[in-house]
Amino acid sequence: MKKLLSLFLAMLFVFGIVSFAQADDVIELNMYFPVSVGGGPDQLISALCDQFHEENPGIKINPIYAGSYADTTTKVMADIKAGNTPAIALMFSIDLYQLFSLDVIQDYNQYCVTEEDQAWLNGFYDGFMQNSRLPDGNGGYLTYGIPWQRSTIILYWNKEAFKEAGLDPEVAPKTWEELEDYALKLVKKDENGNVVRYGIEVPSDKAGYAYWMLQTFTLTQDHFNLMSDDGTEVYFNDPKTITGLNFWKHLSDIGAMPVAPKWANTRNDFVNGTIAMMYHTTGQLTSVKKDAQFEFGTSYLPAKTSWGSPTGGGNFYIFKGDNITPEMTQAAFTFIKWMTNNPDRVAQWSIDTGYVATRPEAYETERMIKYAAEFPSALTARDQLTEASAEFSVYDQKTVQDILDTAIEEVMTGLKDAETALNEAQQKADEILEDYR
Repeated sequence: MKKLLSLFLAMLFVFGIVSFAQADDVIELNMYFPVSVGGGPDQLISALCDQFHEENPGIKINPIYAGSYADTTTKVMADIKAGNTPAIALMFSIDLYQLFSLDVIQDYNQYCVTEEDQAWLNGFYDGFMQNSRLPDGNGGYLTYGIPWQRSTIILYWNKEAFKEAGLDPEVAPKTWEELEDYALKLVKKDENGNVVRYGIEVPSDKAGYAYWMLQTFTLTQDHFNLMSDDGTEVYFNDPKTITGLNFWKHLSDIGAMPVAPKWANTRNDFVNGTIAMMYHTTGQLTSVKKDAQFEFGTSYLPAKTSWGSPTGGGNFYIFKGDNITPEMTQAAFTFIKWMTNNPDRVAQWSIDTGYVATRPEAYETERMIKYAAEFPSALTARDQLTEASAEFSVYDQKTVQDILDTAIEEVMTGLKDAETALNEAQQKADEILEDYR
C-alpha cells in the first residue's frame, strides 16, 4: 500500500514537473493599450487576447489598459527608460517619429518572409499607412506600425433637430457656408433667451485633440496639411491654417457653438440633445448608436474647397531592447498578425466599436455587408478614406503638439487672435524641429 502511495505521489510530482515545464514554455507578454472613446473597447481587447491564447496556448498576451493615448505613451516611455521595454504595445499612430528617433521600434518587413506575410503587410488601407511607415532610403518604405483601432473624423447630425429647425433631415451640410447656416438655425433657446441646444460642437481643449480638430479645417482646403511628409516641418502660420482656425472660432463668436467645447463632453452633449451636430471620431459610432434616443446621420466633413479629414487612432508596435528575446518578438508578431489578418475578426471589431475596419476585405464579409445594409453610417468613415490625410505627426511630437494645442486654446478662449497665436507657435516649433532637418 505504501509502495502504491509512493508511486502515486511520484507520478503526481512528475506530472507536476511536466506541468510547470509546459507553463515555463509559454511566452507571456504584457501589452499596454489606450482607450479614448466609449463603447467598451477595453473589454473587447481583453476578450480577443483570451481567444488568441486559446488558439495559441504557447503565447499569452496580458492586455493592460493604460488610460488615454498620452497616458499609454508615458507608461511605455517610462518602461523603456527603466530598461524594461515592452515587446509589444498598442499606441498612437502619431508616436511613429518619436519612437523611430529613439531607435526602439522594429520594422515589420524583416519578419514578412513569405508571400502570405507580404500580402498581409500590403493589405491595409493606404490612408492608414501614412502614419504607419517611413522611407527606407532606397525609394521604398518600411512599415513600423500595424493599423488596428483607426478612424477618421466625421460629422454627426441629429435628424430630429433638423426636422424641428425646418432642415431636410436626410441632408447634411456640405460646405462651410452651409455648416454655419445650419448651425445657426439649429440653435434653440428657452423663453428666457438661454441656449438649450447649440448647433454644433467641435472640441478644442488641450486635454482632448485640438490639433486633430484643426486639421479638419485645413484639410478641407485642398487637402492642406499642418506638417511635411517627413515630420520635420510644420505650417502653423500658413494662411490656410489661419483661415481654418478663424472659421472655427467664428462658429462660437456667432453663438452657433459654445465657447471652447471639451472633447470629454462632446459625445454626451450630442446624445443628450444639447447640440445638434458634432465633429467626432468614428470610434464613437457604436457608442452613439447605442445611446442616442433619436435618429442620427453621419457624413463627410463640410468642405471649403475640398473634402478632407485626418485619419486617427492606434497602431501595434513591436519594440527592441536588451530585455527582449527573438522569441518574444516572434510571439508579438504572431499575435498582431492574428488580430489583423482575419477579415471577420477585423469586421466584428469595427461593428463593435465604430472604428474603421483596416482591411478592404473586411467590408466584403457577410456580417459587415448585413450590418452596413441596416446601418449605412458604418461606411461613412471608410468611404471618406479616399479623401483622408495623415494625422498630425512630427519629431518630438509631444512638445510640438503641445505648442499647437496651446495656440488653439488661446484663440478659442479669446486670449489671442489666430494670426498672433499661430505665428508664435510656428517660431517655437521651428526652433525644436531644426535639429531634425
